[in-house]
Amino acid sequence: MKLKFDSRGLIPAVIQDAQTGEVLMVAYMNRESLEITIQEKRTCFFSRSRQKLWRKGETSGHVQRVREIRVDCDGDALLIFVEQEGPACHTGNRSCFFRVLGE
Repeated sequence: MKLKFDSRGLIPAVIQDAQTGEVLMVAYMNRESLEITIQEKRTCFFSRSRQKLWRKGETSGHVQRVREIRVDCDGDALLIFVEQEGPACHTGNRSCFFRVLGE
């Protein structure tokens, strides 16, 4: 399957808990970080702000073990099912999606 990376060479990755189905976070991958993710079976992303690769949990220890990677129908987004150790969000919350719009 051919993936469609954007003009910066990135593709969005939605990270979902493999057991509960909870959406944990959204990050971006380039080809190299996707290859590392597939090889190591742990998520690796590309930081747009730092312009470098980062492995989830490299400083916090809150790693994501990959169980399955799916591609959407257009090939321009990934859905990655993981086993999450600890919180996924840098704020300490289980998911990055803990705030309700309008509250």
